[in-house]
Amino acid sequence: MRILLVEDDPMLGDALCAGLSQGGVAVDWARDVSAARLALVDHGYQAVLLDLGLPEGSGLSVLKHLRGRFDTTPVLIITARDRLSERVQGLDAGADDYLVKPFQLDELLARLRAVLRRSSNSVVSALRCRDVMLEPARRKVTRGGAEVSLSSHEYHTLLALMQRLGDTVSRDQLEIAVYGSSGTIESNTVAVYIHQLRRKLGDGLIETQHGLGYRMVPDAAA
Repeated sequence: MRILLVEDDPMLGDALCAGLSQGGVAVDWARDVSAARLALVDHGYQAVLLDLGLPEGSGLSVLKHLRGRFDTTPVLIITARDRLSERVQGLDAGADDYLVKPFQLDELLARLRAVLRRSSNSVVSALRCRDVMLEPARRKVTRGGAEVSLSSHEYHTLLALMQRLGDTVSRDQLEIAVYGSSGTIESNTVAVYIHQLRRKLGDGLIETQHGLGYRMVPDAAA
């Protein structure tokens, strides 16, 4: 199991990396908001341990970025902020659990196992459109049974479309799915990802709704 630790305290980060490693968990450590967002774009993790007080901003921005891209990776908030309003805010933003510092490593590992169990029971095993199948838990895409290699941005574009199968998804919604925000990239970037997906998955699968966005066509007659 590989997780992402987002924590700016060097002593606590070192201790958590050592303790989790002894518990059989591989850890990548991000120390600020920018590093965390970059890691979440380029890698797939089984879970995220997320501190709220970070350089460059709040850990909540990392969580909102993750959920805005329709990424259901379990997130366990670890923070010294113990006010009820802050716990509610974190959970409402999409966190799976909340652990207040200081805590024992055994409790952290138990909470981590619990969110992973809940996640494995709730995540959709596969999304299908014609002969294309997307498995969110494995970040795997196949066409006619053969695996298709997609970039991270192509994958998240496809995921956003397949989660709304048959419905039109706007350019702004696709930007949020890929980048966590809209209006921050060149106007033709989404169109480039759509072109790449059509090239890899076949024409006729993704339909352009002029002036509105794009949609996955469930069958040839749709």
